[in-house]
Amino acid sequence: MLEIKKKDQIIVLSGKDKGKNGEVIKVLRKDDKVSKILVRGINMASKHKKPTRNDPGGIVKKELPIDVSKVMLVCPGCSKPTRIKVNITEGGKFRVCKKCGQTIV
Repeated sequence: MLEIKKKDQIIVLSGKDKGKNGEVIKVLRKDDKVSKILVRGINMASKHKKPTRNDPGGIVKKELPIDVSKVMLVCPGCSKPTRIKVNITEGGKFRVCKKCGQTIV
């Protein structure tokens, strides 16, 4: 089961964007494990784009992948960075906040 999923809120723990919050845009896997994620507004880079017939070109800002070990999930209930545990019931597997015990959808 994945610890961090698309549309989760995260906080950056280390690096140039330390302390910033953001929403996960895309989860990048390698060998069935999450290794990197794209986060809206974090780890931005300027890319120079050549003009084409349909596009004027110029300098475009885009998100670059960030390692999953440098971020932590923010619980929607207590709004604090938290680790998660997995509860297995008859209904399936659920992610649960270790601090407040609320189920994370």
